Amino acid sequence: MKVIIGADSAGFVLKAPLVRHLTEQGIEVHDIGIFYNEAGELTDPAQRDYPVVAQQVARPVAAGEYDFGIILCGTGIGVGMTANKIRGIRAATVVTAFEAKFTRLHNDANVLCMGGRVIAPETACELADIFLSTGFEGGRHQRRVDMMNALDD
Repeated sequence: MKVIIGADSAGFVLKAPLVRHLTEQGIEVHDIGIFYNEAGELTDPAQRDYPVVAQQVARPVAAGEYDFGIILCGTGIGVGMTANKIRGIRAATVVTAFEAKFTRLHNDANVLCMGGRVIAPETACELADIFLSTGFEGGRHQRRVDMMNALDD
C-alpha cells in the first residue's frame, strides 16, 4: 500500500507520529511536508496554506500514484473541502472510529483528513489504521459513489 501524507502548520503535530506509525506497519509513506529547518523556519513557506498542501496530496491520489492520501490541518475541514474540489477525490474529515470505518465502507473515501487541534496523535494513528484497513463494501453503495463521481466537473 502506498500513502501520501501532508500537513499545514496546525496539522504538523500529527504528521510525524502518523508517518512513524504507518512506516512501522510496512506501509510505503511519502511525506510531502511541511518541513522545518534547524532554526524552526518553514523550508517552504507556501506550504503553510492548507489549500496548497491539500492539492499536493490529492492530485497524486486522483492520478492513481498512491492508494490513499492523508491530509492534516487544524480541524481537517479546510483540507477536506479543498481536496474534494479535485476530480476523483472523495475526502472525509473524521474524528471518530465509526466515521473512519464507514467513510471507507459506504463512501469509498480515498483521502483521510484530520485536525491537529481536534484529536491527539494516538487517536490519529488509530483512525488511520481503521481507514486504511477497511475495504469498500460496494453493492448498493457503489451506485451512490457513482452518483457522487458524476458530479465531478
